[in-house]
Amino acid sequence: MKQQLEEIKKSVEAQLASVQSIESLEEIRIKYLGKKGELTSILKGMGSLSAEERPVIGALANEIREFLSGEIDKKKAEMAKVIQEAKLKAEVIDISMPGKKSEIGNLHPLTKVLNEFKDAVIGMGFQIAEGPEVETDYYNFEALNIPKNHPARDTQDSFYVEDNIVLRTQTSPMQIRVMENTKPPIRIISPGRVYRSDAVDATHSPIFHQIEGLVVDKGITMADLKGTLETLIRSIYGENAKCRFRPHHFPFTEPSVETDVCCFSCGGKGCSVCKGEGWIEILGGGMVHPKVLAGCGIDPEVYSGFAFGIGLERLVMGRYDINDIRLFFENDVRFLKQF
Repeated sequence: MKQQLEEIKKSVEAQLASVQSIESLEEIRIKYLGKKGELTSILKGMGSLSAEERPVIGALANEIREFLSGEIDKKKAEMAKVIQEAKLKAEVIDISMPGKKSEIGNLHPLTKVLNEFKDAVIGMGFQIAEGPEVETDYYNFEALNIPKNHPARDTQDSFYVEDNIVLRTQTSPMQIRVMENTKPPIRIISPGRVYRSDAVDATHSPIFHQIEGLVVDKGITMADLKGTLETLIRSIYGENAKCRFRPHHFPFTEPSVETDVCCFSCGGKGCSVCKGEGWIEILGGGMVHPKVLAGCGIDPEVYSGFAFGIGLERLVMGRYDINDIRLFFENDVRFLKQF
């Protein structure tokens, strides 16, 4: 039995010298030191030994068991260290290599020009006012001097949610809300999405963006409106931008004007974008109607004001020489990457 124990020791030492994996190492441990292992089998046969041999063989068996267990654990630790070092080496980062460029988005052209517009008007003392896109009929029409059955409603075919709830057709309702809650002087713009049941073509969309402006103070005249609009148009299109003012009618302003810019597609010669006119309407405005001021609690005998509404899409089309409004809403990355 002593010879068998010595042979087991030599056999395990030899196998440990050539083992290649932790899995194989575990197989050796089970083969020799497990519950059904060779060393355990020998110890079970100690009952056949004499009383004098039993303590000697027992002590030797325990010594060999502890030795082999220690050698296996030592070998396992060595192999784990080698594996860890190899893993760290494989995962090392070469900081001298160029990094991978992260794809980041750009501002939408509508957002870029709107930000420029905001910078321009803020420099002129305006504040930004924003409000709900779902409006009451009162704020969207009646408070703007457009009562029920008024013919002006025909030009603003609307999306009604309920009888008196509508997707706003303009951002003008914010002018009313501000005038109801703010004493003059007032100087605001209200940008945002608006909705009209328009047929889609190169210059019309049922969803578009509008920027409304409002100034109310003592002594405000049409000259202030004209100077403000010319300054804003040139801040967007450059100092050489050509614009014209035409008499018009809006229920909420009196007198009223429409403002055009020279067609950015044909330079005024006439094309499909400007429908052969050479000019493109970009905004309407005028002096705030006395009824609108009075309805908001502002005395029209003391205060006057002007208001205007600009189509953001048309501003951007002129700025970047874009000839179709639909491009803004198609989300074609090839188009958006140009900006």
